[in-house]
Amino acid sequence: MRYDCEVVVVGGGIVGLSTAYALSRAEPGVSVIVLEKEPALARHQTGRNSNVVHSGLYYKPGSLKAQYAVGGGRELAGFCREHGLPYRATGKLVVATTGEELPRLHALAQRGREHGLAVRELGALGIAEYEPQVRGVAALHIGDTGITDYPAIAHAYAKLSGAEVRTGGAVTAIARRPDGVTVTTALAEVRAKVLVNCAGLYSDRIARLAGDEPGVRIIPFRGEYFELSERTTGLVNGLVYPVPDPLFPFLGVHLTKDLHGGVHVGPNAVPALAREGYRWGAVNPRELAGTLGWPGAWRLAARHWRAEAVEVRRSLSLRAFTRDVQRLLPAVTEGDLLPVTAGVRAQAVSRDGTLLDDFAFAEAPRTVHVLNAPSPAATASLPIGREVATRALTALAR
Repeated sequence: MRYDCEVVVVGGGIVGLSTAYALSRAEPGVSVIVLEKEPALARHQTGRNSNVVHSGLYYKPGSLKAQYAVGGGRELAGFCREHGLPYRATGKLVVATTGEELPRLHALAQRGREHGLAVRELGALGIAEYEPQVRGVAALHIGDTGITDYPAIAHAYAKLSGAEVRTGGAVTAIARRPDGVTVTTALAEVRAKVLVNCAGLYSDRIARLAGDEPGVRIIPFRGEYFELSERTTGLVNGLVYPVPDPLFPFLGVHLTKDLHGGVHVGPNAVPALAREGYRWGAVNPRELAGTLGWPGAWRLAARHWRAEAVEVRRSLSLRAFTRDVQRLLPAVTEGDLLPVTAGVRAQAVSRDGTLLDDFAFAEAPRTVHVLNAPSPAATASLPIGREVATRALTALAR
């Protein structure tokens, strides 16, 4: 078999490109082709988020998310400094707005210290030191947090990797042979020794095209964002988060001051009706049928229907969304919330309805799959890339 490359990476988001970069660092001279179905890189999860470099505060000690976010965030800050990419260390507040949230806030403080983070516990007066317009009964200040530009980082990975990047051709078929794989796209075929699947919203589908059953399905959740009006932008100095619900894998509506001085508000988390369902009117009948045909989707809905009902109401009612924001920032009105681009989170769900809480990888002969890499995958992109590259090079050596 004649090969076009040694490793073909499917997916031109930050995880696929960090994998290409890690491959070039671990094995200089390795030939890599990155396939991206869109006409440009970083069009989906990488380019549709709040650009926060997470501290790792929320994640279970010992989990890959905790390990990779804590170390990866610090490493990413150094990468940005080295390559002249935007990065600003901001710190953030996690704010309890009621007494009922205090036990969860204290538990987060303890977890943060276990991770070696700079955690400061604040009362109501302490909140005003950082955010005079934010209201709460207590808060944590986390110093190990910042903001950046993830699409810029993804493009830097692509350039530094030396990989050949091919855009505009969706993968339509994968044939695996004992000595390699042939990936067919809408534009051409690519012959490689190893395939790496970093397809995000389509990772389960690519795994199945390769003949591997992932055991999970991607259930898309849309996160809707607003931007504060010019009148209220100055009310927020940095990053302000609510205390998250530990039973739900989303952080809640938060306030994020971006690199240009604007303030993003959101996201919520509502079921999307298509994998690229960036609005309620975006419906893909085939993809929706695939979601509804997965037993885990129904079990997930039965388990979390109350939380999701709140999220859907907040999506359909600007008044409800505003009230939620006002718990943290009382001065905001409905007229201050201006809709901006939404994102869709690729969340892997098992057959029993469990939301995969950690990064997940799988391997088969000649293939490596990234099956679950939601937030904080961008923060953790450097260690994730090394993990996937190690697996790919092991497969290449067999």
